[in-house]
Amino acid sequence: MTSSPDATDDARGPDRRGDLDDATLEALGKLSEGLEFVERARGHLYAFHQLQGTADLTIGQAADAFREAGHEAIADAISTELVGRNLLEGRWSFQIVEEYDDTYWSVVRDHERRAREQLAEGRRHVFEASMKENRRTPGQRHHEARPGD
Repeated sequence: MTSSPDATDDARGPDRRGDLDDATLEALGKLSEGLEFVERARGHLYAFHQLQGTADLTIGQAADAFREAGHEAIADAISTELVGRNLLEGRWSFQIVEEYDDTYWSVVRDHERRAREQLAEGRRHVFEASMKENRRTPGQRHHEARPGD
């Protein structure tokens, strides 16, 4: 199957046409790799947010259990000092996630997208596409450049 690559054709990225020099391809690859680590960090931050929320609810249940067991002083201390406590000055975990999204994650994504648009017609993973092309065996089943080849 032969067709000209378009902006949604990541598997045949611009490297396949040879319109990107190796240094540009590598730079785009490094920026994309950095974004992938930022995305993973964001995922961990969301996991932290969910874990922390569950921890707060569970600690609240512990305070209730101490109260039901007749340990009012312990229950009161936990309820007033731990339940609903900020994780960072003035922030619960959702606020940490939102600030990360607004001040870092979205900015990195914008820079990566702009670099792709300026240099690679918006195609993503051009370094990986080049790597795939170099590592596959043309004509070998399961080594096709993209689906339908």
